Formats: sequence, C-alpha cells, structure tokens
Amino acid sequence: MNCPNDNCTHDFDAEKIREGVKLILEGVGEDATREGLLNTPDRVSRMYAEIFSGLKEDSSQVLNTVFEEDYDEIVLLKDIPFVSLCEHHLMPFTGKAHVAYLPSGKIVGLSKLARAVDHFAKRPQVQERLTAQIADLISSALEPKGVTVVLEATHTCMTMRGVKKPGGVMTTSAMRGLMRENQATRNEVLNLIYGK
Repeated sequence: MNCPNDNCTHDFDAEKIREGVKLILEGVGEDATREGLLNTPDRVSRMYAEIFSGLKEDSSQVLNTVFEEDYDEIVLLKDIPFVSLCEHHLMPFTGKAHVAYLPSGKIVGLSKLARAVDHFAKRPQVQERLTAQIADLISSALEPKGVTVVLEATHTCMTMRGVKKPGGVMTTSAMRGLMRENQATRNEVLNLIYGK
C-alpha cells in the first residue's frame, strides 16, 4: 500500500469507519438512529473509500505509459482541478495544479499528468507534501531535464473554522532539475503558467 509517508500497515476497514461515524454523531449529541442519519455511517464509509483511494494505488503504475519522443521544449498542463483532505482536520482543500516538465526523450499522455495529481490528492495530505510527491513521481518516471509543480488551493480548515478567513489561497511549488537550477528556464515556465 502506498501511504503519505510509505508507512501505512492497515487495509481499508469499512466497518471501523461506520462505527467511528456513529460515535461522532453520538458525541455531538445527535441520535444516530434517526431517519436522516440512519445510513450516514455507511455513506461516509463509502465516501472515504473513494476519496482515500490513492492510498491503495501503486504510484509506479500512474505514469506507466511513456512514449519516446524527440521533443525538448516545456510541456505544461495548467489548471488541473483537485480536491484533497487536510490530514490535520480531515477537511477538504480544493484548487488547481499546474504541472510542467522539460522532456529528455520521454513524454507521457496528457491525462496521466492529471492522474498523477489525483493519485496523491486522494489520501490524507498536506499541500506541501502533495506538491513534492507529484514532482518526484514525474521526475522518477520520465527522467526529464526539469519539473515544475505549482498548486494553488483554498483550505476549509482555515475558511470554516479557526481563523475563518475565506478567500485565502495557499500556493506551493516544487521544482526539480533545470527548472530549479536555471533562472531563465524557471522564468519561462512561470511565465507560461501565469501568462504575464
């Protein structure tokens, strides 16, 4: 099983989740047996199976279809929507990812870049780790000259609770290879992302 830190040891346990949700409902003072809540534990269990499905997927299979191509300019997929769950409060954060790489003889199908984002987003996360995991997977699978991943997201753990500051957008980046080392290449990819 692939986990955020590669140290998970348990399989998905739907019954344990159902029991936990029932306890939460009772803990907030609700009647878990009333009509509107009767099936909530099962619905939440099925939802967690879906939104944490990245924990069960093999990272090495996400970008497994690679093509040989003599192309040496930046490849960029912008505005990839994603949703993940903050591991600190189990509340969603949503945003868009920009993924770019500078090929060195290998390219990957367009949809695979979006799958790489979803693969790591579908697990308990922090945005910083998510950004780095996507960049590292692309670096490993394609061995490009450089990689840039930029994520922009709004976190409900900040907008709905705590400081309650709606509108704040967190931006994280991970750069590898030439996109980190060469200022001109770095500027080129950032200009492509932000179009200024």
